[in-house]
Amino acid sequence: MIIVTGAAGFIGSCLVSKLNSLGKTNLVVVDDFSFDKKNKNLEGKQFANQIERRLFIEWLEINANEVTEVYHIGARTDTAEFDLAIFEKLNLGYSKSLWNICVKYKIPFIYASSAATYGIGEFGFEDSHALVEKLSPLNPYGKSKNDFDKWVLKQENQPPFWAGFKFFNVYGPNESHKGRMASVIFHAVQQINTTGEMKLFRSHHTDYKDGEQLRDFVYVKDVVEVLTFIMKNQKSNGIFNLGSGIARTFNALVKATFSAMDLPNNTSYVDTPDDIRDKYQYFTEANMRKLKAVGYEKSFTTLELGIKDYVQNYLLNKKHY
Repeated sequence: MIIVTGAAGFIGSCLVSKLNSLGKTNLVVVDDFSFDKKNKNLEGKQFANQIERRLFIEWLEINANEVTEVYHIGARTDTAEFDLAIFEKLNLGYSKSLWNICVKYKIPFIYASSAATYGIGEFGFEDSHALVEKLSPLNPYGKSKNDFDKWVLKQENQPPFWAGFKFFNVYGPNESHKGRMASVIFHAVQQINTTGEMKLFRSHHTDYKDGEQLRDFVYVKDVVEVLTFIMKNQKSNGIFNLGSGIARTFNALVKATFSAMDLPNNTSYVDTPDDIRDKYQYFTEANMRKLKAVGYEKSFTTLELGIKDYVQNYLLNKKHY
């Protein structure tokens, strides 16, 4: 059996779809299934069992001998949430429990970290283990992910194979339930449909023009391709970046979105809110050398092609992946 936590969520449900496409249907999907909108992400997908998140640790202890691999994608991902106890329980404590069970029963383990661990990027974006202790995330979510990375690197007892992935700005189908935490592309389509224009944050940094702030946007289909490749090959334990490796501007993103909607570009700019202005990131870009070093050779989808696929085949048609 293959475990996918966070299976009804954005990346988790796309991973289930990818595993199904590889002929793998003996899946156990784990999540909080009390949200009907999120559960739609699993419609039409094949899996053997569905376990509530709150019951899963106990279930896994009983059934671990039948489990062949664990993808731990589930987490509390709200960067505006400041209740530390929530992150301590769902992102740190829960992840430690899964790790320990995978150690005990010798189960390969892949988990989701985050590029939020890099903070404002003052140390760059290299996925070196030596850098992990130095990082200063900007919010409790990023801190919880970095705390788990730090804890993992200190463990003498490890699963037979493990890998953590620092997801950069992931976008794509199955994210509509995420509300304000959904990607800029998702919000751009909603805003353009409603108002005919897209508003971006104005730059408050002398080195960047309005809309020229840079992010590493990575298509979710590429993300799940990497996850399944790494689990299949199991070459090297470690924490890896998972982005496209190429920073692109918000202006380019919005231009591609208008193009995918067959509409003329109509972008305007508003001031970045004061409460986030001093911590606003103007540049992120994943260093992807470590992933390439373990044999991943596929190219990543360009921003333009990724947005075209996402907008035309999913958002405009209201379809899931």
